[in-house]
Amino acid sequence: MSTSESTGAAGAAPSANGTAPRPTLSILIRVRGALPNLRPAERRVAEAVLADPAKVSESSITTVARQCQTSETTVLRFCRALGLAGYPELRIALARAAQWEETDHAAGGPVTGVITKTDTLAEVVAKVTHADARSIEDTGAALDVDVLEAAVSAVAAARRVDVYGTGASALVGQDLQLKLHRIGLVSFLWSQHHQALASAALLGAGDVAIGISHTGTTAEVVDALRVARERGATTIGVTNFAGSAIAEHAALVLTTAARETTFRSGAMSSRIAQLAVVDCLFTGVAQRSYDSAVEALENTYVVVQARRSARSGAVVRPLD
Repeated sequence: MSTSESTGAAGAAPSANGTAPRPTLSILIRVRGALPNLRPAERRVAEAVLADPAKVSESSITTVARQCQTSETTVLRFCRALGLAGYPELRIALARAAQWEETDHAAGGPVTGVITKTDTLAEVVAKVTHADARSIEDTGAALDVDVLEAAVSAVAAARRVDVYGTGASALVGQDLQLKLHRIGLVSFLWSQHHQALASAALLGAGDVAIGISHTGTTAEVVDALRVARERGATTIGVTNFAGSAIAEHAALVLTTAARETTFRSGAMSSRIAQLAVVDCLFTGVAQRSYDSAVEALENTYVVVQARRSARSGAVVRPLD
């Protein structure tokens, strides 16, 4: 269990600017992460919580059940799905999360990340940058360092690393693949379904397969991880939803905590959060072989910089 999880939803830690305490792992992050595994009635409770956590924190279980057109038993099941003992613990956690949200808004953060037709460009900039910053901060709070440590160890010792992703996740995968390659690790990115499956079929013990999917349900990525695991490779999933399909085939799951809003579905804040996770993974791997990694990065930089100078017409000193 990660440090953030062990403190519980009601735990608190100083915020990044030191102005107000914040729940170590916001209950709202846990609610969003649980969404794919909730039954329809439980999902209605989750949506009510996310829409107005302060209101739910002040409401009785009977009121919430009635508002969500369900039973008190369902509300209790929802609480237990989050790892909470019962409804009172949920109310406390929501009250603290709502208090932090209110403090954040008072400090100048947008009340909502939803882009409207009447927003000025300045308001759009404020909402987008605030949402991206929150995604990174929330992802840092939700990331299980013990799982990350295991992932770093697996990649650092891997004979070969295959990365799978489609769409925006493929861009994140390409970023990771290029960084690993620059420090001398054999790595490949596969964004086409058949190519990914063929690659996964050739993996074995000592290899690592990394699947990146915001929803955790991208069939191409899930299929590739399934085959890679069947072949004996260590599998790692990067997703926003720890209980999604990708987790069934990932020995190690690294979770993001992105919130997609208007114009942002599956491509913006999720991508920022994924990049934060793979940067943590890459940095941990590079740190394991610090001197050789720094040397490799310097060597690749020199070669590329020399090429740029040659194109600009500058005199380039031959490499030794």
